[in-house]
Amino acid sequence: MQSLLDPIDLDLLDNWQRELPLVSRPFEEMGSHTGCGEDMVLQRLQKMLAEGRISRVGATCAPNTVSASTLAALSAPAEDLEEVARIVGSQPGINHSYERENLWNLWFVATGPDRAFVDRVLDSIRRDTGLQVLDLRLVRPFNIDLGFRLDGSSDRPPVPRPVRLERLQEGDNDILQALTFGLPLCRRPYLRIADSLGRTEEQVLSRIADLREAGIISRFGVIVRHRALGWRSNAMVVWDIESKRIDAAGPALAKLPGITLCYERRPVEGVWPYRLYCMIHARNRQTALETLHKASGLPELDGVQREVLFSSRCFKQTGALISSRGAAA
Repeated sequence: MQSLLDPIDLDLLDNWQRELPLVSRPFEEMGSHTGCGEDMVLQRLQKMLAEGRISRVGATCAPNTVSASTLAALSAPAEDLEEVARIVGSQPGINHSYERENLWNLWFVATGPDRAFVDRVLDSIRRDTGLQVLDLRLVRPFNIDLGFRLDGSSDRPPVPRPVRLERLQEGDNDILQALTFGLPLCRRPYLRIADSLGRTEEQVLSRIADLREAGIISRFGVIVRHRALGWRSNAMVVWDIESKRIDAAGPALAKLPGITLCYERRPVEGVWPYRLYCMIHARNRQTALETLHKASGLPELDGVQREVLFSSRCFKQTGALISSRGAAA
């Protein structure tokens, strides 16, 4: 399948999913590397944002560090799924929501400034839908980068920096919230953020650099919408594996080409036994199944039962909710 992007757009996405320039005019620097001007970079990013090909230019943060989050699921009757998805998506802090091919057919990520906030959101969803909600809390990540090249070439994510929460300073959460919601697509986006927070541009740039170095910002760049770019056969695979085997299986699975996310989560006793999760992003189902076959053949996963949940629809994809300022907004 050919790319849905022209060469300049592909270059902007493949080369700038990480390490966005920390200079006063980042899009000017991107343009100089890409071979086009600052205005063209802004126009193209604005167009891709309007078309839903990217969700934002901004940051993702290491999970459950400066905020709380959980993966959740519910089983909605098919005839009520869109209404249930609307109820879920209307809650503050729901930043991802997908239909998947399973009895548990609506999957979403709930985020918030703290765990109590997330718990309230899940309780509200249970009350408003009348449905059981699985709360599948993260235990440990093996790969949560989800930044991969769209030209088909291999590109393993960098080894994550150790998270150093002691580097956090007062006011950082407001900067992080602005970055997770998305940079303004203008010539001086850091100045625009600084003005909104009563800071200077130099202060904002300095804090972003420090937060990135401290591992609190896990990725900073163009956040793409893979389905809109032709990667439509995306599967979440869940593995019913003993906890003691995950030490070896998690890293082995995360290193396999084609595996774009990998992490351990808590099971729900008597309902959902799966502990190890991975995502496969592919342009077609056959390619996804080929990757799954290779994963199943790993010695570390020998004999492990699993289920495959292909994504069929995206209801919502935004940045995480971090600060009380973001919740109020």
